[in-house]
Amino acid sequence: MQKIENRQMLDELRKSAKEAVDNSRCRILICAGTGCLAGGSQVIYEKMCRLVKDNPNVEVKFGAEIAHGDGPVDVKKSGCHGFCEMGPLMRIEPMGTLYTKVSPDDCEEIFERTIKNGEVIKRLLYHQNGVDYEKQEEIPFYKKQTRLVLENCGHIGAEEIEESVAHGGYQALVKALFEMTPQEVVNQVMESNLRGRGGGGFQTGYKWSQVARQEEKTRYVVCNGDEGDPGAFMDRSIMEGDPHKMIEGMMIAAYAVGAQEGYIYVRAEYPLAISRLKTAIAQAEERGLLGEHILGTDFSFRLHINRGAGAFVCGEGSALTASIEGSRGMPRVKPPRTVEQGLFGKPTVLNNVETFANVPMIINRGAEWYKTIGPENSPGTKAFALTGSVKNTGLIEVPMGTTLREVIFDIGGGIKNDGQFKAVQIGGPSGGCLMTPHLDISLDFDSLKKMGAMIGSGGLVVMDDKTCMVEVARFFMNFTQNESCGKCVPCREGTKRMLEILERIVAGNGTLEDLDLLEDLATTITETALCGLGKSAALPVMSTLKLFREEYVQHVVDKKCASGNCTALRRYAINPEICRGCSKCARNCPAEAISGKIKEPFVIDTEKCIKCGACQSACAFGAVYIEA
Repeated sequence: MQKIENRQMLDELRKSAKEAVDNSRCRILICAGTGCLAGGSQVIYEKMCRLVKDNPNVEVKFGAEIAHGDGPVDVKKSGCHGFCEMGPLMRIEPMGTLYTKVSPDDCEEIFERTIKNGEVIKRLLYHQNGVDYEKQEEIPFYKKQTRLVLENCGHIGAEEIEESVAHGGYQALVKALFEMTPQEVVNQVMESNLRGRGGGGFQTGYKWSQVARQEEKTRYVVCNGDEGDPGAFMDRSIMEGDPHKMIEGMMIAAYAVGAQEGYIYVRAEYPLAISRLKTAIAQAEERGLLGEHILGTDFSFRLHINRGAGAFVCGEGSALTASIEGSRGMPRVKPPRTVEQGLFGKPTVLNNVETFANVPMIINRGAEWYKTIGPENSPGTKAFALTGSVKNTGLIEVPMGTTLREVIFDIGGGIKNDGQFKAVQIGGPSGGCLMTPHLDISLDFDSLKKMGAMIGSGGLVVMDDKTCMVEVARFFMNFTQNESCGKCVPCREGTKRMLEILERIVAGNGTLEDLDLLEDLATTITETALCGLGKSAALPVMSTLKLFREEYVQHVVDKKCASGNCTALRRYAINPEICRGCSKCARNCPAEAISGKIKEPFVIDTEKCIKCGACQSACAFGAVYIEA
């Protein structure tokens, strides 16, 4: 690779890289994000590469028209397209066709029918309500989104710096270095009112200004790519699919605050993200976009990658910096704050992946443009990981202020198996639950805070009417208690006591006094825990107690779980109108709790029943059911 020594050379690289993209006869973009790779997309990629190699001069058709590009047919590994429910995915450009649930066996057919003959293979298209969607942008899942941070994910080769540069990569860095002072960069970010996407929603520009004004001149920029919330994969997808956008954001931050070194803290469970980041950093260094005197200026910047060991608490700023330093990842008392004494005791800018990925477009298009998206106090877009009992799971990006109803029913396609919406857990273990009356609430920092919830990093777990909210609270409390670093008593002991109470309740041994004790413990932990993660640990319990108290009362008074999820509270019964008297349930019962006569309805002795479910599995007529 030729080293880029000035602005003009970068412009030349951008021009040649864009020409290579535009002149390609056809671009086959195969999703090589973690989800699609798990579904076999690596084999699909290799097979398509072989087909292209064996047919170097293939004439490509778009319908009846012949492609006029004089370049090659390119097969690229892209990042996550977002539509995880439909993976492995393949996008074919320039027609914009998206094939879903592609298998290696489909490759020859795609090459022969689509690439060579311009035919669309309908069975590989996305179908909804009798409609076949040929163009990716026409699919309701994508049509309702505003993909800015995720704009390139799925549309560029994720492992080539030229692909990023061709699509505007490092253009904002050029503008910052040659047309703006560091203070003007800080002012632009502050004016945009970009708020941290890691959960707290702190104003990014103000944080940068605090670092920039410190007397200590050795400063650091740190990217939090830890992303420990269960089911969240927004940051991972950016690092895998468009790593240069995040790197560029970090470089602009470094220029703005006068830092020369940066660290990216990534979960060790994200091996693909780490690999893509290493590749991106190495290519940027080789091109001269990282290192000394970048683009011939006085600005120098180097990046390092640190792998975290998977501790949820290392998502907290002071715990994260302690981990990078080689100490145990535990939060410390504040002040001093990270902006004053962060990494190695020096002033530190600490933002998450998505926050840094927003910066280049703010510099390129301006703060005023950015503030036209979303509400005034929470401008811009937000990426969410949509999971749970929703038809279209995956990674989405919508303007701040979008309602839950739009996300779940328009983009998500509604509840799986035509079930009824019950609740959504937002913000992961540090967040809270929202229910049907909240479907039209605006998804922004301030609106959710009023409801006792938070955006967090962006996890959205949708639950249907078959979900037990007490078990949901127990699940998240179990996660939080396991992940507590143990430094402060409120979190270490308080979460343990809350988990014990919740386990008693789902086991059928809870009392009404337990509910009062849960509330008292939750209040104490929230008010006295050392760090933000501890202070928010009780939120899932507090919100479910507030919104679904009747379920808790049912568990402790009636000893019933209406959803049937709590095994200890299940009550199996046999419908006499359906039972054929075959005795199969009785023969499979290990506790001998079922009795009856052949060809007459059998009955279950609830005192003897150990609630194993063997009878329900054995019944061929569906006569055994769980009482609500």
